[in-house]
Amino acid sequence: TELFPGDGEISSGEEAMEVQSAAKDKRSPHRSLTSIHKILENPKLAFAFALLLADALLVSLIIAYVPYTKIDWDAYMSQVSGFLEGERDYRNLEGDTGPLVYPAGFLYIYSAIQFITGGQVYPAQILFGILYILNLGFVLFIYLKTDVLPWWALSLLCLSKRVHSIFVLRLFNDCFAMTLLHAALCSFLYQKWHLGLVIFSGAVSVKMNVLLYAPPLLLLMLKAMDIVGVFSALTGAALVQILLGLPFLLAHPIAYLSRAFNLGRVFIHFWSVNFKFVPEPVFISKEFAVSLLVTHLILLAVFSHYRWCRHEGGLLSFLHSKLLSMKLSAAISSSFSFEQFHNRHSNFKLLNKEHIVTVMFVGNFIGIVCARSLHYQFYSW
Repeated sequence: TELFPGDGEISSGEEAMEVQSAAKDKRSPHRSLTSIHKILENPKLAFAFALLLADALLVSLIIAYVPYTKIDWDAYMSQVSGFLEGERDYRNLEGDTGPLVYPAGFLYIYSAIQFITGGQVYPAQILFGILYILNLGFVLFIYLKTDVLPWWALSLLCLSKRVHSIFVLRLFNDCFAMTLLHAALCSFLYQKWHLGLVIFSGAVSVKMNVLLYAPPLLLLMLKAMDIVGVFSALTGAALVQILLGLPFLLAHPIAYLSRAFNLGRVFIHFWSVNFKFVPEPVFISKEFAVSLLVTHLILLAVFSHYRWCRHEGGLLSFLHSKLLSMKLSAAISSSFSFEQFHNRHSNFKLLNKEHIVTVMFVGNFIGIVCARSLHYQFYSW
């Protein structure tokens, strides 16, 4: 479905007022009772709420009775302390496990956590328990909106021992990154691409693994918006990164960019999960890294051509049509002011919710398969 500005508008102002008044009359009485009825009438929605309540109880029991596992928390607090003491050189922000390698959003979030908890683990676990339920709520919402699973299958989202551990027993920053990512995906389901890109950029500022979603997201944006919309959304996302990193960009820009956005890091072979069967000399070699990158790009291209763009005639056909549209837009816009042209000729395509989620999740999974090293906390991806 394509919606063009001006289509379907009510011509009479009085008719519009009557329609709005009637809509208000229908919505206003017993709104809360209507919401309850919707939950009771929809077994899948009711089951999702029951899962949230049951998992909240389980998280409480885990925090109360399962010993906390010390891994990165002390390192996080050391890095945050250096930042709060005024250090703006990323080369000097280090912890027990090594130098700081996350963008600035990580520092702001964990600075707030340190302020709230005083650096103590137990109150931080409570915060992460709330974060876990919030993240689970976003994920359940995504699956409910796509409506492709039977009601009982939603319980599978709550059964991961590893994910519970990552959130409330290890307090990893992956938890915040993925919660923000799922919040952004909820925005995309409502076609709120600009808002979603801002939230997505916030997720990237916590941990760069979120960039695995970037290729499929760009494809969806090209499908949903014209080139002006795509450019403005990407500009908003870039602006978020600039504003968050501004204190470091003004003081030591090279150190910040090279540490926070280092795409060439090599993880320790001992801690790798997915490619531990590969001999260490091969694992750390540049040739192995390049082969994984090539495989990643090929898989993205294959899925884009044969699956994600099949209704458009394939990836090449879709890109060709988009290029022709850009050229036509540029030719027509020369006869109008930019604002007139954009208002009259831009169009936004409403994408199917299942298509949005499938492209995003499959694109992310392709990236996970081709990642050189996955530690255990990365299962939250």
